[in-house]
Amino acid sequence: MIEEPPLLTIRREIPRADPALVAALSGAMTGHVVDALDGGGGMGPAVKPVDPARATFVGTALPCSSGPADNLAIAAAIALAQPGDVIVGAAEGFTGIAVMGDNLALMARNAGVAALVTDGAVRDVAGIREVGVPMFAGGVTPNSAVRSGPGTVGLPVVCGGVAVAAGDVLVGDADGVVVVPRARLADVVARLDQIRAAERAVQARLAGGVTKLDSTASLLASDRVRWV
Repeated sequence: MIEEPPLLTIRREIPRADPALVAALSGAMTGHVVDALDGGGGMGPAVKPVDPARATFVGTALPCSSGPADNLAIAAAIALAQPGDVIVGAAEGFTGIAVMGDNLALMARNAGVAALVTDGAVRDVAGIREVGVPMFAGGVTPNSAVRSGPGTVGLPVVCGGVAVAAGDVLVGDADGVVVVPRARLADVVARLDQIRAAERAVQARLAGGVTKLDSTASLLASDRVRWV
């Protein structure tokens, strides 16, 4: 017979990203951040902002997990959060029960939390919008979670199909959420200016009436295409 598990398992020391590097990502488009990560890092397409008008954020991940229908660990993470943290509540992608709502959003705002992200569902949409803290979720339902545990705070989770560890940096906008691993943060910041410049150059050409990129034109003119 096993012993009763603890209600919460909490990492004592939560690593956090370099504030200067986090600030350097402020206002970055998620698409550009993905490009800097070589095409990956975005959470699944179901994870979208509850209020698209308040979707832009950047902050350091404080991950937590208490299963698909429980939010004890999320409440504990908010209680332990530092200003600028992003609460990442992993719910195994289950959207039949809301694990976040306007009350948790209010507490998060009081704690200076930058955003709340879950691959589960949320409730109280009108209240969430009034609170104003960016919240991303996999769905919306009025069904209410229990708060009984067990759960974890500060340990690695998978949310929206992407691994998230404490100290990683999350960037959000209307397109969704991107996870930047802490070990790659400096490299991503360093590549952003180059990616933005390349994007501006392409869009300037397109605005001039171009209908195909040079790479597409070259392919169409090559022997790699079979015309039938």
